[in-house]
Amino acid sequence: MADHRPQLPAPPARAPEWGKSPDGADERRFLEGPADRGSELLRTIRIGAEFIRGFRKLHFVGPCVTIFGSARFTEDHPYYDLARRVGQAVAREGFTVMTGGGPGLMEAANRGAKDVGGHSVGCNIQLPHEQKPNPYLDTFVEFRYFFVRKVMLAKYSYAFIAMPGGFGTLDELFEIATLIQTQKIRDYPCILVGVDYYEPLMDFLLNRLLAMGTIDPEDLDRLVLTDSPEEAATIVREVGIRRFGLRYRTAAPRRRRFLFE
Repeated sequence: MADHRPQLPAPPARAPEWGKSPDGADERRFLEGPADRGSELLRTIRIGAEFIRGFRKLHFVGPCVTIFGSARFTEDHPYYDLARRVGQAVAREGFTVMTGGGPGLMEAANRGAKDVGGHSVGCNIQLPHEQKPNPYLDTFVEFRYFFVRKVMLAKYSYAFIAMPGGFGTLDELFEIATLIQTQKIRDYPCILVGVDYYEPLMDFLLNRLLAMGTIDPEDLDRLVLTDSPEEAATIVREVGIRRFGLRYRTAAPRRRRFLFE
């Protein structure tokens, strides 16, 4: 019997490690259960300070599009070129390209934005591997806690694009889909780029989740599947302008000297 499964590009020969090792295992301890009250208070202050630092750093970056994707694909891989062209297309529409700030497809998207003179932002997370942020960032901010980073990736974006990726990419994609489903954030576009890569996932969502009634048809309709960077950018532009009233020459927020901005 003939094999009709899509022919995917070859996997990366070696997965590059990325992230910066945190001091100790604070996040792991945080998730292990109750601690003494003093430690919990100090950790709450640290989390609050991390939120404030992220808000201050990203307040002036402009309307963003967050692009998720694997750190494991290197420059010679077809997905790297695809992510770079997605970054170019999104930046040409006047949006800031925001990624996790690491290598692989994150680097490719940031690089694409820089190729066309766009603004490029990276929100990194401290991981147990040493790696510098990619060199194509205008604004870079690093977080200790995953959940703080996720808030930043969602808060400043008007669309979300998922390039091929692993657990991290899928986690971020489905968290955004859940926030939209539960109306915690507005109905922003969620675009999956890479038809051959994501088509089996879409089939699973259609033939299992939708068929069993665990999601609604409109939940599935929010996920747009394409291979075209131009189509993805067009969707972002149309939704941003028509649904959310964005304008190309909207005035930036005013900087406040007394806040040291």
